[in-house]
Amino acid sequence: MTKAIDIHDRTIHQLLKKKAQQYGNREFFRFNDKPFGFLDLDRESDKAAAGLQRLGVGKGDKVAIVMGNRPEFLFTWFGLCKLGAIEVPINTSHRGSLLSYIINQSDCSFMVVESPFLDRVVPLMNYFLKIEKVVVLKKQEESLPKINRPTFDYREVMNNDGAYTPAVVKWTDPFAIMYTSGTTGPSKGALMPHNYAIHMGEIVIDALEYTEKDCLYTVLPLFHGNAQVLSTIPALMSGARMALRERFSARCFWDDIKKYGCTEFNYIGAILSILFKMAPKPDDADNPLRAMLGGEAPMALFEAIEKRFGVTLIEGYGMSEIGIPLMNTLRIRKPATCGRPLPDYIVKVVDDNGLEVDSHIPGELLVRHLKPNCMLIEYYNMPEKTIEAWKDLWFHTGDILYYDEDGYFHFVDRKKDALRRRGENISSYEVEKIINTHPAVLESAAVAAISEMGDDEVMICLKLKPGHTLKPEELMAYCEKKMAHFMIPRYVHFMDELPKTPTERVEKYRLREQGITKDTWDREKAGYKLKK
Repeated sequence: MTKAIDIHDRTIHQLLKKKAQQYGNREFFRFNDKPFGFLDLDRESDKAAAGLQRLGVGKGDKVAIVMGNRPEFLFTWFGLCKLGAIEVPINTSHRGSLLSYIINQSDCSFMVVESPFLDRVVPLMNYFLKIEKVVVLKKQEESLPKINRPTFDYREVMNNDGAYTPAVVKWTDPFAIMYTSGTTGPSKGALMPHNYAIHMGEIVIDALEYTEKDCLYTVLPLFHGNAQVLSTIPALMSGARMALRERFSARCFWDDIKKYGCTEFNYIGAILSILFKMAPKPDDADNPLRAMLGGEAPMALFEAIEKRFGVTLIEGYGMSEIGIPLMNTLRIRKPATCGRPLPDYIVKVVDDNGLEVDSHIPGELLVRHLKPNCMLIEYYNMPEKTIEAWKDLWFHTGDILYYDEDGYFHFVDRKKDALRRRGENISSYEVEKIINTHPAVLESAAVAAISEMGDDEVMICLKLKPGHTLKPEELMAYCEKKMAHFMIPRYVHFMDELPKTPTERVEKYRLREQGITKDTWDREKAGYKLKK
């Protein structure tokens, strides 16, 4: 493993301070061709800390960040770390009841929001129970929104000398509440300690052998843990550069990789399939990319990507709460597997009775860590869920895997009811809860249907109330107003009855086995376009 850092320095902001002293203003990241040095990030986050502290933000305060990928997100995040405050990064697609639930459940008292996302924030302001002040990053020509909370211009908040009163922040203190998908209940907020981020950085650096010569292409959203602790932190720790872009674009991908000299990229969901389906070019392998980090690529696609683009795929298994217990490395790997257990992680595969199973037998993956402060502290405000996850003092992942004769692990399926579409984790519970509020719907069940790209697509199976009718297009229009676009079902299947157990639980496995039937409505085949 990477040489250990003194525990007093195992905080995110102390890491930044040390790297700023080491590298000065050598370029750390570039956003839309504008370079930012290590010192730039340190100084701008000092200003963010100073400005937010003057508004009343202090140690332990929860601050919602509603921003897309941009430098100000990084300034705000590192600035909050310097105050000992806790970021609550918000998926910018969330709206309605799910957005208000996350803001309230996390006890957010402050919010920093980018103006393009005000349309989902402002209408809910009366439902945000504890928000005291709102900071808005607006365009120069825009006016501040009129809402019933004290509202401040981000640039004015940042207009200071960077002087703030530092908080005493330890490696055990939390830096973020990262929301995971709810499965049989509401989404859970994982309270993450500073050392978790440092530990994740060490793991990724070791596996991909980052040096100061590397450049990480970062297009995954900064509101996800992937971009924060698997890209930004490893780049910072290794002294590498980072090319930050607003979002993934297949059209721009390879041009950007060559333009910025990127050597590494993190992929999720169907990104590999999308890249492979692009028209082949004679010079596809003529690029600086040496490694791509991700998971769940089928063997055929895995091999085809490596051969065509001349890149090495490194895959692992992880989740926000526990980090990455299983991983391949550049030196030791087995294609299309999750890799082997990493040092300091203990894992086992068990049956429904909690008993260990032999190789090649699927079961639930359970995880422990031998070192402190490397996994979640708790599920915030959910003590019963924390106890449930740590049954028998093992963290229960809820995922089904098996290990082979060589000790490599293979992902099988999700024991939970969460879905995964285009790299986004989706709570079936949240989808059902929203759709069930439609006046014509009696009950519904959201399940995964396999798309042409091998990714999950959301299918909603529903029963209408007696005497009611509902067209799929009407349901789509309703969903567009209530949920993030990636949550909106592609398939709609109206049923007379949903299959149930004697205790009235919907048998989702039967719906999944049934799959897409002849009378299932397909949004894409029907030509229905979601409004942006």
